[in-house]
Amino acid sequence: MIATPFFLTPTYRDYVWGGRRLRPQQTPTAEAWLIYEGNRAASGPYSGFSLSDLSLQFGADLLGEKARAQTGTRFPLLVKILDCAQWLSLQVHPNDEQARKLEGENHFGKTEAWYVLDAEADAQWVAGAKPNVSSAQLTSAIESKSEALLDLLQTTKVKKGDAMLVNPGVIHALGPGLLIYEVQQTSDITYRVYDWGRPESEARRLHVEQAVVVADVNARTNLLSAPTMGDGEIKTLIQSAYFYMDAIQIEKETVRLQTGGESFHGLTVIEGQVQISAEEEAFALNPFDTLLVPACCGAYQIRASEKSRILKIGV
Repeated sequence: MIATPFFLTPTYRDYVWGGRRLRPQQTPTAEAWLIYEGNRAASGPYSGFSLSDLSLQFGADLLGEKARAQTGTRFPLLVKILDCAQWLSLQVHPNDEQARKLEGENHFGKTEAWYVLDAEADAQWVAGAKPNVSSAQLTSAIESKSEALLDLLQTTKVKKGDAMLVNPGVIHALGPGLLIYEVQQTSDITYRVYDWGRPESEARRLHVEQAVVVADVNARTNLLSAPTMGDGEIKTLIQSAYFYMDAIQIEKETVRLQTGGESFHGLTVIEGQVQISAEEEAFALNPFDTLLVPACCGAYQIRASEKSRILKIGV
């Protein structure tokens, strides 16, 4: 049994659009992968083991019954922080059925959700087709490999605390000045449609053929503006068939939670400092620290030393 919460060692991805907020000593750093099957435990009796190995060994004790029903003994989610100093490519992701047809039987689709950790003035993202755009128009714009595609898509100014669910089929891009917490299915299939004039290369090629199959003018997003929250309050920001994302606001109250064997909990502090206690163990978390609570852990509680906010994800 693996009942004790544990930290994971993040891994990093360096892409051309990355900034300096994740690793100031090594720029550009685009992404910090906080929770995914390749991460290794950084604390507890299984320190050094990969999350993939632990999922295979402990199954529902770690993952929970809901996750096991979806992905078997594979860890079902990927959680990142993205530091966007430049525009990310316009891209689109497949659903489960499309992923299997295009990439192979062992692949999953990519439903994802964003939470804005920080946003510069006038920061924006692109997501979804404008009303009355036809499939033929979208296909033609994708095949042009040009900025003409932008005229068909919706651009939205966003602020700290906004959250959005991005379904498969939605063409989207994150803009400069955004620091984003992202949760997604255990998939990193990305079909790049337009890359803002950057030269195409083996590392950053366009995927026009796949994008034409996957892009859907009727695919939608669900935007939630930054919620107002009280001390000790838990609010669900995103709910999908694959995952949820809750925000927890805490200052003086004690928040008591329960895994109930249904799903693991992934907890990332985004503001302040907290202490998480489970049975006889306590874990101190600072901003961007992430703790994984196994599904069989049961009851645990959170206290804060100052006004704090946590994002909690699970299946």
